[in-house]
Amino acid sequence: MGRIYSIPLIFFVVVFGRCVFGRGSATTVTYDSKAIVIDGQRRVLLSGSLHYPRATPEVWPDLIRKCKEGGLDVIETYVFWNYHEPVKGQYYFEGRFDLVRFVKAVQEAGLYVHLRIGPYACAEWNYGGFPMWLHFIPGIQFRTANTPFKKEMERFLTKIVMLMKKENLFAYQGGPIILAQVENEYGNVEWAYGISGELYVKWAASTAVALNTSVPWVMCSQEDAPDPIINACNGFYCDTFTPNSPSKPKMWTENYPGWFLSFGYAIPYRPVEDIAFSVARFFETGGTFQNYYMYFGGTNFGRTAGGPLVATSYDYDAPIDEYG
Repeated sequence: MGRIYSIPLIFFVVVFGRCVFGRGSATTVTYDSKAIVIDGQRRVLLSGSLHYPRATPEVWPDLIRKCKEGGLDVIETYVFWNYHEPVKGQYYFEGRFDLVRFVKAVQEAGLYVHLRIGPYACAEWNYGGFPMWLHFIPGIQFRTANTPFKKEMERFLTKIVMLMKKENLFAYQGGPIILAQVENEYGNVEWAYGISGELYVKWAASTAVALNTSVPWVMCSQEDAPDPIINACNGFYCDTFTPNSPSKPKMWTENYPGWFLSFGYAIPYRPVEDIAFSVARFFETGGTFQNYYMYFGGTNFGRTAGGPLVATSYDYDAPIDEYG
């Protein structure tokens, strides 16, 4: 069972007891200045990242169960475009990439889902999650106000959203998906694109909202996220973070219990006391949604690892270790 109880137990035993709500299904999801609102109730939500391709389908239920036992309300995952569409127009949703099966497994455990569609993922994943064929489209420029790129991005976003709708997986359909994310940490590079970057952010936001998911959309590390998109914090500490509008809740989409492992470097380590204190400070300063990135890191199978010298292990010193 590894490190499963270390982080949530320390925090919740020391800081406060939790109110008990029904979990895993919802009808309406909105937000106000304080929190995500599920079926009319403001919620304090504890989330953890578990990327479905970094484990095998056979162990998903056990991992999700351990997440629930650790106190989580929400499972957060990216969607990996390059493995779902390895050839343009040819889709793959089987084995470790059976996204529908994974989301349903989360629902069966009584938890919610935050689906980070991107489609840029980063995540120390090969090519950031972009399919290689995208690179060879004439005139394309990634992640900017570029017509060829926007066309392909919108097509993939629509594909994933329609797939989730077909399987009745959004909250308004009785499913577990209560949040969705478009783009990922674009604010870190937006400056390099100038006005084209600003236009791209506005386009990505409007495109996401137009898909009519009936759940809030999030942009992480994106100070200029347009309404109604919620801008969220990523980092080791987010207690000083303030949303870009008083109408939005304070969300923390990536709190790092460790870091990814690189060949030739020391194993990253963060004291559990520091993690627990960072979470306590976040909630004490008005935060109501906090996600551990990662809660289960898993393994970079095959050639999925991306970035300089990123190791096969994606353990991340997470509460549940690489071996479950």
